[in-house]
Order: sequence, then C-alpha cells, then structure tokens
Amino acid sequence: MTSKLASLALAWVLPWAAWAAPFAYVPNEGSGTLSVIDTATDQVVAEITAGKKPRGTVISVDGRRAYVSDQPNNQLVMIELATRKLAGTIPLGESPEGVGISPDGRWVAAAVEETNDVAFVDTVTNKKAFVVRVRGKNPEHAVFSPDSRYVFVSAEEGEAVDVIEVAKRAQVAQIPVGARPRGIGFLPDGTRAYVAAENASEVYVIDTVAYSVLTHIKAGSRSNGIAVHPGGKQVYVSNGGDASVSVIDVASNTVTATIGVGQRPWNMALTPDGRKLYVACGRSGTVSVIDTERGLRIADIAVGKLPWGVAIR
Repeated sequence: MTSKLASLALAWVLPWAAWAAPFAYVPNEGSGTLSVIDTATDQVVAEITAGKKPRGTVISVDGRRAYVSDQPNNQLVMIELATRKLAGTIPLGESPEGVGISPDGRWVAAAVEETNDVAFVDTVTNKKAFVVRVRGKNPEHAVFSPDSRYVFVSAEEGEAVDVIEVAKRAQVAQIPVGARPRGIGFLPDGTRAYVAAENASEVYVIDTVAYSVLTHIKAGSRSNGIAVHPGGKQVYVSNGGDASVSVIDVASNTVTATIGVGQRPWNMALTPDGRKLYVACGRSGTVSVIDTERGLRIADIAVGKLPWGVAIR
C-alpha cells in the first residue's frame, strides 16, 4: 500500500512540475543579490545573497543550482536553488563577467576581463578545469553553441568575437565585428550567431560554419543584450540608450518592431515556451516583461539595485 501511495503521489507531482512556470533569477550588482521572480505571477518571491557584485548567471540543466560570477571577489558563486543557500565558491580570475553553460550541462564558461581569458568549470567536480587565453581584449560574454562544441566570446575592446573549440581547449577563430561587442545568441540550429555591438548600435549576423559576417542590422542606440526566440524566427535586442527592445525578423534580417522598456535595458532571457521576455533594466531597478506574442510590455517588476541580467532554465 505504501508503494502504491508513493507512486500516486509521484504521478500527481510530476505533471504539475512539468507544467509549472519557471523562476527567473536576476543578479543585482548593486545589491549583491539574486531576485527570484515567479514567471506565472510576475512577482518577486525571494532574494538570495549572491556575493558582492553578481553579474553573469546561469542555471544548471537539472535546475538545481545557479552559477553566478562575483566580479570583485574574482569567483563563481554556487547557489542551491531548492534551499536558496550558498553551496560554495570557485576561483576564476580577475574580474569575471558573463558566464555561459553548455547545453549538455557539463561546462560553465566565464569570461575573465582583466586576464583576457575564459575559465571553464567542470559541473561534475565543481572545480576550474582549464583556462583558454583569447586574442580579444576585455572579454564580456562567453556563450556556448547549441551543440556544446564551441564558445563564442565577445571582446569589448577588440571589436571581435573569439571562437573557442571546447574539445581542443583552444581558440580556433576570430571574427571582426562592430565596436564594443557584448551580447551573443545562437539560432536553435546553431547556423547563425547574433552579436550586439554597443558603440556601433548594430547587430552582426555570423555564419557559424564559415566564421564570417553575413550582414549587420541597425538596431537602437547602444544595443547590448541578445535573446533568441526558441522558435528561431525572432531575435530580441536590448537598446541601452533608447530604453527599448528591438525585434529582428530572422528571415529578412530587419527590425520589425520596437518595444519600450525601463531605463538602461541590459541582458535578457525568454521563458522556455518563448511567450515572455524578461529584460533587466539597470537604471530603473526593474525587470520589464514583454508578451512576445502581442509585442507588448505587460509588467515592470521592482528588483534589487542595478539588475545586470536574467537567467531562466
């Protein structure tokens, strides 16, 4: 009887878990916290201590752990999401910035600004496994390709994207782009990458096989963050100088809509179903929520001071 009851309980819990809306995690570099947003209600349900100045944040593939770069302490902070407690730290190097997690869940890559390298953390051992020096100066974001084989790294002061092949543990290409590249996003099939160049106010479209620029698209003022819809038909670009998000149609490589958000929009994330886009707005201390189907801003959620980005698993 006990095993039957347990099976019934599990059968009840699993469907609910499968359909439950995810949480969005917002690193607040001015508050030293992660704000936890329930995407079903768009309410902040918790604040988690996350180092002195949290920036890049990713969630493990199993949804159990957050990895957060703590810039002044030169480390990666690990947080158990069930308990919302610190689980440990991993030394990275001087001034870590953006972090990415491989789709297969094995690696976390952190762009380390002052030493111009990318540190790779093994999520099995939770230790730094190796470091790859990149040619570009001041790496900002480190983003894995959908097949987990490559990491694209934006070099803020190098006007380029550096490409690391993970298996070789080495840089294999460099792609020139516009001034001050920041956010990077891949199409789901991995054939193209989109790179926001902040000082150029443009988005560069990269052929990921040929390592060449296919075209560049005029965006809003000081474009910086990138989010790609899981359907692969739209790319979203945050415009820090315009307090807006541009919507790029992938088929035509044109901006088809512009949506107003809070001040100094930065890094963003979409819910897994692609229906909502969460935009960290640093100067407003808010996260703006966009209904992607209607192309409307539907909420502004107060979070901590100077939100840097959003992570959703």
